[in-house]
Amino acid sequence: MQKIFLIFFPLLINAITAYSQDSTRINEKAKEALSFCKANECNTDFCILIDMKIHSGKYRMFIYDFKAKEIERKALCAHGCGKGDTMSTGDQPLFGNREGSLLTSLGKYKTGIRSYSQYGINVHYKMHGLEPTNNNAFKRIIVLHSHTPVSATEIYPDHLPMGWSFGCPVTDDETMTYLDMKLKNSKKPVLIWIYY
Repeated sequence: MQKIFLIFFPLLINAITAYSQDSTRINEKAKEALSFCKANECNTDFCILIDMKIHSGKYRMFIYDFKAKEIERKALCAHGCGKGDTMSTGDQPLFGNREGSLLTSLGKYKTGIRSYSQYGINVHYKMHGLEPTNNNAFKRIIVLHSHTPVSATEIYPDHLPMGWSFGCPVTDDETMTYLDMKLKNSKKPVLIWIYY
């Protein structure tokens, strides 16, 4: 029993440390996000933070409630698969802004109109890139949508398969249904911030 404890105790400590670092990072990003939203006429009730440094089999999309100062909901999120000599892997996402790259673009976005999607719950939201790293998003048809095979729970140590995203933030159907209700009722664009 003691041997088992000695093996698993360091793993537990590492998991707690990683969780604490992720939480601190999210809270810091949320403070910056709120300032940005106030200055740029975006919704100041909530935002969507996506931390691409987190393993794709773990929750890395966070719906953050600015009023309560806490994460309202967590979800998995696929990253762009890329193509040719710029192929992402589960372990190592690559990022880019070029049309046809099939890569995720880092940076801040604001949500646009709600439209039909052929995937998931058949709803997507247009995304408008607000920085040089993602200013081609609308032309690239980068949208927030779901894909039915994406799990609603963590699948770690497995990664989400490549090919479920061509650069879009892709989440599970339950989360997209939840987000759809919030986004439909928002009178202002909502900030989506994808960072690494």
